[in-house]
Amino acid sequence: MAHFPYQRLQAELSALISHAQSGQRLPSEPELARQLKVSRATLREAMRTFEAQGLIRRRQGAGTFVVGQMAVLESGLEVLESVDSMAKRLNLEVTVSDLQVEGTFADQATAEALEVSVATRLTRVRRVIRADSRPVAYLVDTLPEEVLACDALPGSFHGSVVDYLIDRGDALTTARANISAIGAKSEVARALEIQRGDVLLHFNSKIFDMEGRVVTASLSYFIPGYFNFHVVRRVGTHVAADVA
Repeated sequence: MAHFPYQRLQAELSALISHAQSGQRLPSEPELARQLKVSRATLREAMRTFEAQGLIRRRQGAGTFVVGQMAVLESGLEVLESVDSMAKRLNLEVTVSDLQVEGTFADQATAEALEVSVATRLTRVRRVIRADSRPVAYLVDTLPEEVLACDALPGSFHGSVVDYLIDRGDALTTARANISAIGAKSEVARALEIQRGDVLLHFNSKIFDMEGRVVTASLSYFIPGYFNFHVVRRVGTHVAADVA
């Protein structure tokens, strides 16, 4: 019974969202908290559930808006796959916005990630990936300039640096990613039009070529409700039997 008030709140919010038109702005947070007779902190926590499902979007300084349901982008983690490739399977239009390509120099942390010397010239590619015009992912790739020059990306760039390198003929072989749930920092929140602190899926990845060199270090931020990542694994007893 302790959770009943919260379940009631979620049910009332669900009804409010389901009866609203796509693009409609919901009442302000203080007003909605008064209407539903809950604290703003409790309301904010409940709203995050619907935001994670992709049913609402909070825009900094503008309010909370209802969005229409969108097909979930699904991919297995066994194979590195771009958002563009995921979307093509669903015949979903994906576009790139806020593209920034800049030259920079490796600091200590970036040098360690790319296994290069400090002050090595790098190219950094930042962009927002949109599906059905909605921001769903924010991607940042950092590469040695000798792998990708600042002016190398074509005007037809669809958002995946890895796809570009493969199409160019680069022999990429493996990728290693650390996956976590994090709160959105200010830069990422602005790019994805969400609130700072909202939960995101975060991939911190390295991609290697045939010689084991790090080609790119990438940071990927995904709004959870728009993505479904899964992994297929062998059952542990089979592994034990093989070892025996």
